[in-house]
Amino acid sequence: MKINLLIACLYCSLIFSQEYIIGSIQYKENDKIYPLEGANVFWQDTSVGTSTNGEGFFELEKKPKRSLLVISHLGFKTDTVNIKAAKKINHFLTKAPEEKLDGVILSQKRKSIQKSFIETQNILKISSEELLKAACCNLSESFETNPSIDVNFSDALSGTRQIKMLGLSSPYILISEENIPMVRGASQAYGLTFTPGTWVESIQISKGAGSVTNGFESITGQINSELQKPSFDAPFFLNLYGSINGRYEVNMHTNYKLGDKLSVGLYTHADKRSQKFDNNGDDFIDLPISDQVNIMNRWQYINTEKGWISLFSLRWMKDEKLLGSIDFIPSIHKGKLNKWGSEIDTNRFDSSFKIGYVFPHIPYQSFGFQIAFSDHDQQAYYGIRNYNINQKSFYSNLLFNSIIGNTQNKFKVGINYSYDQYDENVDSLQYQRLDKNIGSFFELTHDNGINFSWIAGARLDHHSNIGTFFTPRLHIRFIPIDDIVLRLSGGAGRKVANIFAENQNLFSTARKINIQSNGGLIYGLNPEKAWNYGLGLTKTFYISNTHQLSAFMDYYITNFIDQVVVDWENFDQISFYNLRGKSIAKSFHIEIDYSYQNLINMRLAFKNYDVRQDYMSGYKEKPLLAKNRFFVNIGIESKTTPRGRQWLWDLTFHLVGNQRLVETIRDDLNSYSPIYSIWNFQLSRVFSKKFEIYLGGENIGNFKQTNPIIGSNDPFGINFDSSQIYAPIFGGMIYSGLRIKI
Repeated sequence: MKINLLIACLYCSLIFSQEYIIGSIQYKENDKIYPLEGANVFWQDTSVGTSTNGEGFFELEKKPKRSLLVISHLGFKTDTVNIKAAKKINHFLTKAPEEKLDGVILSQKRKSIQKSFIETQNILKISSEELLKAACCNLSESFETNPSIDVNFSDALSGTRQIKMLGLSSPYILISEENIPMVRGASQAYGLTFTPGTWVESIQISKGAGSVTNGFESITGQINSELQKPSFDAPFFLNLYGSINGRYEVNMHTNYKLGDKLSVGLYTHADKRSQKFDNNGDDFIDLPISDQVNIMNRWQYINTEKGWISLFSLRWMKDEKLLGSIDFIPSIHKGKLNKWGSEIDTNRFDSSFKIGYVFPHIPYQSFGFQIAFSDHDQQAYYGIRNYNINQKSFYSNLLFNSIIGNTQNKFKVGINYSYDQYDENVDSLQYQRLDKNIGSFFELTHDNGINFSWIAGARLDHHSNIGTFFTPRLHIRFIPIDDIVLRLSGGAGRKVANIFAENQNLFSTARKINIQSNGGLIYGLNPEKAWNYGLGLTKTFYISNTHQLSAFMDYYITNFIDQVVVDWENFDQISFYNLRGKSIAKSFHIEIDYSYQNLINMRLAFKNYDVRQDYMSGYKEKPLLAKNRFFVNIGIESKTTPRGRQWLWDLTFHLVGNQRLVETIRDDLNSYSPIYSIWNFQLSRVFSKKFEIYLGGENIGNFKQTNPIIGSNDPFGINFDSSQIYAPIFGGMIYSGLRIKI
């Protein structure tokens, strides 16, 4: 089958390539050869043409009865080449004599959040400029100014933020780092806090069924973070941060160029919170005492002449948290029933190597190879309950890109292998598991370059605990009329539920753990499987040269065929069992972006969720999920002075709707949380490209959930529960800091 497909692809390539001219345009200077980007290549006396890319390559359709090819570039002599047949050419342009010309500079500032109009998939890119609009101490805090991701605290003790997309929690999102799966398994609960915000160069958010090249685990979408690269980051960067909730942080980047092609970077991060706060008077600290050290070393090699690029990274992280009663002392009270406390200590090591090659004379053809290893070790206790987990992971991916016939038809083909070894200790029970998966994928992309494109992908995987399965994905983009983009998507996804690692807030309760086995290989449960379908619509309005308005709407449905239900409905237990009935998540999102001269930017969004599933007690809304959310973000920038000085002001408003609460001694049956709002702001003063200071506030309206810890007066009693959190715990928070870039 694979041989026949390869022969068919080669046959199509031979047929279609006869109709195209492929070549490169270069020039010589000081006895060296350089590619010429942006050279115009067109058939004489016609408007049919193209331009060369960054490597000097072009592709142009062969026109009947046309043989003269005109090649031109500003500052070079124009040449005319006689083409008698479709072939590959390599042409050198000669520099023209210098002339004095009047200069014209055209510039446009790129938006800090970019919604792609040309990508087939529904992709949102968040730049480092957007991340600077909030504290963004770590990756979990990088979505406060972005309405596509919902952020809330996972419990009343750990201070950890939980993210959701399309109404579903982060385990259903494929979270990767430079396209290597990162926040998964043992790191699911706290992994987003292990990536410092200043290390992040950009974030790409893909809604709905993602690309098959990234694996089968993406159900509601993918979040991929790109980290700073030594070749492009500043030689020296320093960020100092402090807040009134007792958190202090320092980030430092140092980068060196070891020649023209090799660069090395050292990235260090340290944060500490040593103050105890109990603003709600329940004798539990509102935010944990914490200490984290994070160090990363990166080596980057780039050789544009020969087409090679590689990146090698090493990272070590140590994170310690102390939470619980305000007067809990581990050396005295650990393991006893007089004071409730918890310590969560995590050590993590990551290493990765990536190499890519672009064929110098065939720019549309390339291959890439990735390999990564991580060792995640967490030792924790919660009161008198223990939870320890160690996960060793290995991941590799080999990818090849090329075309079928012409650049309108591109394909990706590859193979990846992953290995995960889990060792868990839950109270006195031991769980050991080995996940091995090998998968191959093929993805075909067609883009007519005008108004229609599609991506069809499929992968075949063999998993040691799931078996062999097939994963299809499809994305379609169509422009029916100017400035309107219509997108459709659909595809399947699968996931192995790590029930303890993904729900560590259960250990901060007195609930008993009830696993209702279904005969599966993992905790006695079957793997999860779902289908996701989506529709998106984008419209741009150009009101004038200074005013621009864009509208975005999307609607997604996630339908679970099988799911591990996390059932909190009984106050004294948490149950895990496979779905017996229906589980559907529906998400509607509408957003309007307005920009005036790039000085004022406004973003308004409304989201509606309808997420329901069958529990043992009936078909119900998912708890602790706001059915409606409203979002406003306003950013104002002053004009930059000749010395580079500038004011930046940002204001964000969240209105969070009612959330269903499960029945407890605090909350009645079928009760809902109140509607509340959160205001965040930040003011920055840029003194130059090298120095700026900032002052900000989170939850400046000081809204706090009252009585967040149920049964706090008897933490070892049957009613103790810190997991039913629908709003902030700490209240208002002011922070400030400075950034130095040299």
